Amino acid sequence: MGHSTSPSLQMYKLGLPADPKEVAAIEARRNREKERQSRFFNVRNRVMVVDVEVLNNQEEEKKLREATEQSKDAAYDTKQVQYDLVAQMLEKEEAERAHRLAKKIQDFRKQKQQLKKRRESDPWDPDRLQREFPVYFNDSDPFYGQASMQCFFGEDLDRTTYLRMQQEQFRYSLERQLQEQQQARVDEKCADMLNDQLHLAMDMRAAHLARVEESCRVAMMFAMANANKAQAAELAERQRLEHQRQQEANLMKIQNQVTSDFLTENPQVAQNSMAPHRVLPHCWKGMTPQQRAAIRKVQEAQCHEKEAQHQAEQALDTEWESQTMHLAQAVQELEEQERELCAEFRRGLGSFNQQLAKEQKAQQNYLNSIIYTNQPTAQYHSF
Repeated sequence: MGHSTSPSLQMYKLGLPADPKEVAAIEARRNREKERQSRFFNVRNRVMVVDVEVLNNQEEEKKLREATEQSKDAAYDTKQVQYDLVAQMLEKEEAERAHRLAKKIQDFRKQKQQLKKRRESDPWDPDRLQREFPVYFNDSDPFYGQASMQCFFGEDLDRTTYLRMQQEQFRYSLERQLQEQQQARVDEKCADMLNDQLHLAMDMRAAHLARVEESCRVAMMFAMANANKAQAAELAERQRLEHQRQQEANLMKIQNQVTSDFLTENPQVAQNSMAPHRVLPHCWKGMTPQQRAAIRKVQEAQCHEKEAQHQAEQALDTEWESQTMHLAQAVQELEEQERELCAEFRRGLGSFNQQLAKEQKAQQNYLNSIIYTNQPTAQYHSF
């Protein structure tokens, strides 16, 4: 047999019911197959339909959405241009302010930070060493210390000169600090004034842009009003011309009715000169007996054709029903064969399991009656 299950496992499958999940899955597949066959075999249902109204509505919605996006993009572009103008103006003002500030700083350095007014020494001064170590002039030179044997500890020969120089230096430092504070206040006032001027210029520019925007809006409204007026005038003129044409047509119709042979019994009056196979409804007096006979003949032919078509459809439906019945019978026969094969397989499997059970029972009886008859005692295990 081609079954991979071991004999010991096949013994315990006898009498088990079918899996309900598997049965439900088989039933669901069978139902889906029946529905699919009914859909495929029904010719009348296999028709593709296109909803033109829905497609038109989708096209209108797409056009409306594109127009809305275009208007949004135009408004965004206008705002972006305005913002770019404001940003350019601010950048220009900032550059001019930085240029003025740099110029003022340079002027301040030229006027207030001269070489002769510096308190610190210049490291690039070539005469620095000469000033640090001057030539000896007299014994009272304060530059030399005790090691020079020129100035001893406790001596202060030029105290008055030192005090005067210290006072002058203190006064110069104080004046310079005052000048720096005054210059800082002046610079702060100047910066505040420049900031106020910048804000004022920005406000003026914003007001100017607002006025320009308002003038553009007014101009657009005025142009739109003129366009609406022109359209209204054109519509009124078109309506007037249409009314005039309608009046002329009515007058011409009345004149034709009065001067024509409308009230006569002449059948030639109802014939259309442009289309001989058509008639004029307002002049038609009715059909001739020949025309009525021809219409009845055509109607009878259509009835016969309709009956033949109906019979052909009935024959086609009968053919489809017979094919469906044959298919159902074939499916039923296949299911019956499947059930018979499954029953035969279960019977063969049961007989095989019974044979295995008998062999195992005989093997166990042989072991118990012959092999395992001489049981070891406790004395055997003590050695």
